[in-house]
Amino acid sequence: MTLAERLRVALAADHAPVLLSGDLRDVAPDSDGMPTPAAVLVAVTDRPSPGVILTQRTDSLRRHAGQIAFPGGRIDPGDADATAAALREACEEIGLAPAAVELIGEADPYRTITGFEVQPVVGVIAPDLAFTPQPAEVAAVFEVPLDFVLDPANHVETSVEWQGRDRHYYEIAWQDYRIWGATAAMLVNLSRRLRWRR
Repeated sequence: MTLAERLRVALAADHAPVLLSGDLRDVAPDSDGMPTPAAVLVAVTDRPSPGVILTQRTDSLRRHAGQIAFPGGRIDPGDADATAAALREACEEIGLAPAAVELIGEADPYRTITGFEVQPVVGVIAPDLAFTPQPAEVAAVFEVPLDFVLDPANHVETSVEWQGRDRHYYEIAWQDYRIWGATAAMLVNLSRRLRWRR
């Protein structure tokens, strides 16, 4: 099976998505009482040992400064759907052309404590593409081995007190990068789908 075929089969499989206290229940909704829709692109590189593209946000951003994230953001009124939003954001943030992405499908949505319902969109891209980070938003673009971030041995569950309550989240440490929060949780979800397919 090709990488794209393996991913399609995995996304169609049943599994129990991540549900951690504070992550999916007590969220900060928008002014309409609903979470803000957002989308991210999970871009997997088509190579013998695939990787996944991540970004490090700049330290000057108002929200989630310096954190590791997938390319993505809010779903705008002009976006046809979550997939269109994820592709647009990836193009704006790292210069990844939508035509360079072989779309696979949507993974499990994830609701954050900051009031976003994030829809991960999985796609396959050619290896070693040249990216152009948007300097106001993206400090770095890097590729992390897919096997590493999907390995349950590298998924560390921890907690922190936030607004008077313990909030539980995952961390994945790779080289000098700390992947945590929603990004790590989405990778854990993907791991649960792919574990028996790798």
